[in-house]
Amino acid sequence: MLSWISYKTIARKEIVRFLRIWRQTLLPPVITQTLYFVIFGAFIGSQVRDINGVSYMAFLVPGLVMMAVINNSFANVVSSFFGSKFQKNYEELMVSPTPNRIVVAGYISGGVFRGLLVGFIVFLVSIFFTQIEIYNLPIVFLFVLLTSILFSLAGFINAIFSKKFDDISIFSNFVLIPLTYFGGVFYSIKSLPDFWQMASRLNPILYMIDGFRYGFHGFNDVSLQISLLVIIFLTAFLLLFALYLMKKGIGLKA
Repeated sequence: MLSWISYKTIARKEIVRFLRIWRQTLLPPVITQTLYFVIFGAFIGSQVRDINGVSYMAFLVPGLVMMAVINNSFANVVSSFFGSKFQKNYEELMVSPTPNRIVVAGYISGGVFRGLLVGFIVFLVSIFFTQIEIYNLPIVFLFVLLTSILFSLAGFINAIFSKKFDDISIFSNFVLIPLTYFGGVFYSIKSLPDFWQMASRLNPILYMIDGFRYGFHGFNDVSLQISLLVIIFLTAFLLLFALYLMKKGIGLKA
């Protein structure tokens, strides 16, 4: 019972925090994704042929939605948890009887909620640009949920290792953004030469976007089962790693 109260308190704090400043947390990513729809979908996409019988604009939708989910799930947790470290109020959690798994779950819930909310808003925006048909709704929900959990955990771990504000943007700028852009958001890897197709398969974000796109359109570039296994494995690994870091106090104790 006490653990449940602790979880609700942390999760509620995280959700209220980003909703209170929605002009900074919700509006900018929606505007950015809308510009992608206009520039890549409407302007450039009109010159691009259909992909597997789907218009280029419709092809873009799953990738842009997933991009929004990934960026916002990650950003919410890394900024919030590092802020707690910087202001030293995380020490209150460290000396409380709250289990580490509850702390992680509370912060992750905030990241997941923001990621899914922004992703849903971007999806609603896409309706103004193209007709959307969902091939398999459970697959869509499963992939977007697991991906938001995965990158919320990644943000949590990034925050643990960060020592100053500049550190929280290093992973995002030099790892997350490049991997996302090369993860099949704007193209099918089947259109690439063989070497680059193989190289693309080393990018874990490819499997998330590809599986999510399958839920929308019913076609994919890699096996759906493999995509699901990759996400589950990475999520489990990051969860165990986050709990290990908290147990050892790495990056948390002075």
